[in-house]
Amino acid sequence: MVLDAVLPPLCLGCGEIVGEPGGLCSVCWRRFSFVSAPYCACCGTPFTQDLGPDALCTACLVRRPRFRRARAALIYDDRSRRLILPFKHGDRTDVARACGRWMARAGAELLATADLVAPVPLHWRRLFTRRYNQAALLARVALSEEISTSGARLAPDLLRRGRWTGSQSGLTGQERRRNVREAFELHPRWQAAIAGKRILLVDDVLTTGATVEACVRVLQRAGAAEVDVLTLARVVRPAL
Repeated sequence: MVLDAVLPPLCLGCGEIVGEPGGLCSVCWRRFSFVSAPYCACCGTPFTQDLGPDALCTACLVRRPRFRRARAALIYDDRSRRLILPFKHGDRTDVARACGRWMARAGAELLATADLVAPVPLHWRRLFTRRYNQAALLARVALSEEISTSGARLAPDLLRRGRWTGSQSGLTGQERRRNVREAFELHPRWQAAIAGKRILLVDDVLTTGATVEACVRVLQRAGAAEVDVLTLARVVRPAL
């Protein structure tokens, strides 16, 4: 292509020329920490050894999350942060294409059983300044990658963030849960369509799970049968 000769596709990780847009060079591919089995059957936390397909991590044994399953494509670390932050805050919407494909692979099982796929919403003030919801972009790409096997429907406005919560960065898990309590609501036009449905929530990063659990609570109250979570990256805390 003439355009590729003038503006060749660049690696999302280091900026080196690659074969196709939205890709990683071989060096960056090895440096990114992709999540793969074995991991917790519920929250998807990676294990250092295989404990069986139904094994749960300590955190899920102590307190089972509201969601049924959570999966992520990447571990959130210094390398993935340099990809995600420009996407989230710096208008790098071109990143969504590759990241959504990674998510489709990581969450293939979740996408295959979902009835509705919905992004975690932004408050209208945040959406106004950012101009896009990164979770909505990821949800659209991830679902399009699985369109041949999934009968799921994209529901970009399923949830609304009715209360301004500010940034969750720097807050403890308890502070995050308190900050997003009752912050989300179901869009009225979806009220009659939730009962008995399997919902897949999509977000960029799973940190403590406070935000997605607040969303799950709303969906469960509306009668959702199951709620799964798919994120681009997840924080993995050191084992104690």
